[in-house]
Formats: sequence, C-alpha cells, structure tokens
Amino acid sequence: MGRPPPPEGHNRPHTPGTPTLRPAAAPRGPGEHESRTGGQRGRVEFSLPSPISPSRPKSPWGRYDPYDATEDQDKEYVGFATLPNQVHRKSVKKGFDFTLMVAGESGLGKSTLVNSLFLTDLYKDRKLLNAEERITQTVEITKHTVDIEEKGVKLKLTIVDTPGFGDAVNNTECWKSVADYIDQQFEQYFRDESGLNRKNIQDNRVHCCLYFISPFGHGLRPLDVEFMKALHEKVNIVPVLAKADTLTPLEVKKKKIKIREEIEQYGIKIYQFPDCDSDEDEEFKQQDQELKDSIPFAVIGSNTVVEAKGKRVRGRLYPWGIVEVENPAHCDFVKLRNMLVRTHMQDLKDVTRETHYENYRAHCIQSMTRMVVKERNRNKLTRESGTDFPIPTAPGVSDSETEKLIREKDEEVRQPPHTQTQEQECVTQECVDQECVMHDECVQESVQEECVMQEESVQEAEHCAELC
Repeated sequence: MGRPPPPEGHNRPHTPGTPTLRPAAAPRGPGEHESRTGGQRGRVEFSLPSPISPSRPKSPWGRYDPYDATEDQDKEYVGFATLPNQVHRKSVKKGFDFTLMVAGESGLGKSTLVNSLFLTDLYKDRKLLNAEERITQTVEITKHTVDIEEKGVKLKLTIVDTPGFGDAVNNTECWKSVADYIDQQFEQYFRDESGLNRKNIQDNRVHCCLYFISPFGHGLRPLDVEFMKALHEKVNIVPVLAKADTLTPLEVKKKKIKIREEIEQYGIKIYQFPDCDSDEDEEFKQQDQELKDSIPFAVIGSNTVVEAKGKRVRGRLYPWGIVEVENPAHCDFVKLRNMLVRTHMQDLKDVTRETHYENYRAHCIQSMTRMVVKERNRNKLTRESGTDFPIPTAPGVSDSETEKLIREKDEEVRQPPHTQTQEQECVTQECVDQECVMHDECVQESVQEECVMQEESVQEAEHCAELC
C-alpha cells in the first residue's frame, strides 16, 4: 500500500542527514512520552517555537530580517530583500560626515545654538573681543570638528564659523571670503575626485548654511539680501530668526511672513524641502508641511539647565517665567533639530552633491574645455601642415616675432574665401602697378644714358678735328 501524500507546505525534498522539522505538538502532561507504531516507530519530533524553512539558513539580521514573518517560512525567496540591511551595516561601519556653516553678525547666539543642537561644547577656547577689536576685525573662517557617537552610529561633525561677519562699519563684499571658502572645498574635492587615488576622499564640502537674521528690525537688511544672493547657488541656505525670546508670538508670526515675502521678492533660493510621495502617511505629510510653514525657524539657544514644574529642562530663566528651548510652543528649536538631523540631513548632502557641486564641476570642465580649444586654435597652423612637431624658430627671430607670424597666418586662415580673393586681387594689382612704374623708370634711364653717350661722342669728334 502506498504512502498518503504529504500535507501541503511539506512537499519539499528532504536532505539526508537533516532532521525532520515539524510544528510543535500539543502539550502533554507530566510523564507522558511520544510513542508510535508500525512505520512511525523510532521517528523523533522536534518542538520549535517558530519553524524555519530548511532551504534557507538563519539570517544574521535578527529582528531586522525581512523574512522573519511566520507566513514567509514555507515560501521560496532569492534573498535580495536584505540589500537595505547590507547597505545599512556598511554605512554604520564607515560612519557619516556632515559640514554645517553658521553665518550672521556677532551676538545672535550662533555658538550657543550649535552647542544646543548637538549637545556638545565646540567653543571652549573661544576668545571674546571687545567693541574696539570688533571694529578692526575682518571676516575669518574657523573650523571645528568633533566626532559624535549615538547608539553605535558615528558622525563626524564639522562646524564652520564666520567670526567678524557684519561687524565692520563698511561691510562691502564681506561675504566674499565665505564664498571663496565654499569654492575652495569644491575645488579640493574635484581634484581628489579626478586624481589617481580615489579611495579615501575627505568630503569637506559645506552641506548646509544656517544664516541668522537679527530680530531687531523690519525684515531683511541689505546685508542679509546680498549675502544670501551671493551664496544661494553654492550652498543650501536655511534662514534662522535668532533670539526669538525677544519677540512676542504675534511679532514672530508677522516677521516670518515679512521675511518669506522678501525672500521671494528678491529671488533668493533657499533650501527647498522635498515634496512628499503620494504613498506617505498623513502624519508625515503634516509634519513636512509644518516644517515648510516654519521658515525661517524662530529659535532660542541655551546650555543652562533650569527647573520648571518639577522637571529639569534646558531653557532661560526670566523674572516673568521660563523659556524652554525644547518646547514647541516657545520656539522652533525642535523642528530645526529634527530637520537637520533626523529627517533631512541626507537630503541636504544629496542636494549639495547633485546640484551645487555638479554646477561647480560643470563650470570647471567648461573652463578647461575653452582653454584646450584656445590652445588648439593657437597651434592650428601646425596641425594643418600635417606635422606633429613644432615649427622651428628661424635664427635671429625672437619667440614673440614667431608668435606674431603664427597669429597672422591663423587670421588669414580664418578669413572667408571671398575676403581672401579680394585681398589677393588687390595684391596682384599693386604688383602690376609697381612693375609698370619700374619699367617706365628703366626706359627713361636708358634714354638718358643714350643722350649722354651721343653728346660725349660729338664732343670727342670736335676735339679730334681741332687737333688735326
């Protein structure tokens, strides 16, 4: 008598030497044991909490295994759904880097905000300048690098500060040193990328620039407009309304609207948040819209821990109350931190690489191409003559004269054919006229010589007659 067909889901061929895996049996009382008769005698049953497919080894990803669901145990898979886990593991092992630039006039709380954002102290050895020193101070570029680790993820954070910006009496083109620094980082990355060893390229490109706007005034100042217009094609600019605790909520709302209108009026291209996909949930879409409506972020920075309502929080203590830094009802600090770190850090890096750096790279390649074309045009005479060697310099002729002759020849070659024909006809006519004039002069000279000879012969004849 043949065996009954195996149950559904267990028709996979059995590998010799591998124990048969079956679902856990019903619980038994103490002292009970498994007993079978006939062909089932001696078979061992294994009781496992979650059966694993014998055709697939256990994944090293643990709880992040995409195939760890119960309904996937008896299905056949290739296994490429673990590619995101592989990328994640490699990225975490390599670590991440991010470069943040802070710009704005002194006294707006740039250093305090950076320390509050990343819970670190980057300005331990900072020297505070008095009023006289600030007047003579020029714009400098200072760079602070710190390695931060959180839950096994390493981040190399670089903060680029611009002390002295906007502090002078004459701030004409005070942003030029900042723009030059950004271009220098692009140039260094371009050189490293074009070199032979491209393994360990240090990415020092500026990924984001927090520009601090003074809360005292009506909207943007001319310096703010000129700075952002000079740099909006080079870096992602995120405007920040500094010291929001000096304004009432109504004033903050009006100032935000005014700044957004002026940014659009002057054609300033600040960082644009990417649009949400259609498959995103409503909560994520709402958070993204709140970020867009919060531009410019009204922030407050503080490294002091105060006690409020029985809790210790970071904030500022005033006679009339406490301003909490991480309270969304008081300022946009949490929104700015979430945007910079949790939600849009990778997008800031992608925009820097795909837009700003690509524009710089294309400009460099175009400049190099123009130089090559100019050099080829300069040596066009050599190429047209079919020789690969340079034209030898005639003895006694300087290099400048040789270059002048080559340029004249190039100009003749570049001229249209009809222009060359006209010039050739003019030259031919001039030559004919010169030959006619020379012929007339020669004829006249020969006639004069004949007359002189005839006069001399007559004189000699008369002299002989006298002698006779």
